[in-house]
Amino acid sequence: MSFDPLENQSVNRAAYGSDIDAGLQAHMRKVYNIMTIGLGITGLVAWGVASVPALAHAIFGTPLFYVVAFAPLAFLWFGLTPQRLSRMEAGEATRMFALFSALMGLSMGSIFLVFTAQSIARVFFITAATFAATSLYGYTTKRDLTKMGSFMMMGFMGIFFASLFNMFFHSAGLQWAVSIMGVVIFTGLAAWDTQYIKESYQYGGNNDQMALTGALRMYLNFINLFNMLISLMGDRR
Repeated sequence: MSFDPLENQSVNRAAYGSDIDAGLQAHMRKVYNIMTIGLGITGLVAWGVASVPALAHAIFGTPLFYVVAFAPLAFLWFGLTPQRLSRMEAGEATRMFALFSALMGLSMGSIFLVFTAQSIARVFFITAATFAATSLYGYTTKRDLTKMGSFMMMGFMGIFFASLFNMFFHSAGLQWAVSIMGVVIFTGLAAWDTQYIKESYQYGGNNDQMALTGALRMYLNFINLFNMLISLMGDRR
């Protein structure tokens, strides 16, 4: 009976790689599960607000609309910053994410008032398919997407300020341009963020914080992509 140290090392490396793959897959599933729960909360709250006419009018028929519209942004900047998330326990961070998802649903309730239910469902599935394809690309590609991601972030800032401007001036042409650019930017960001989450995974480390942060990034990409597509493809009531 002979013992080959090189063969033994090869087996150990294969087992180590298998452990990393299994851990990474579990990590990515956790990211997508958290993201899905957030989307579910957002959808339920948005539908609930639109289903109560008095509540919908109180929010979207008065200046309270601006408070509700900017509440998720303020919460994101001051409540869900990476620095604050890093100091939170996992349970507290999860509750903050759930609260943010509910606030986003509150601000998106007007979608059910403006667009037909059939077109909302259709655009949701188109968004889901587009998001899944680009995220899969980000996970499997060997290409470094860092430069693309930096370019997309600059584009995001451009459409962010253009959207703020258009909230007050209501230009149909500008809204169309922002929506077209937004589809390109948020599909690109979905691929970039997926690659970033994958490469940030630490084998044997505590990845709970990274999973929640990654879920938040992917959630925002999905929500923004949906908003851009519904603006382009939604059937108005």
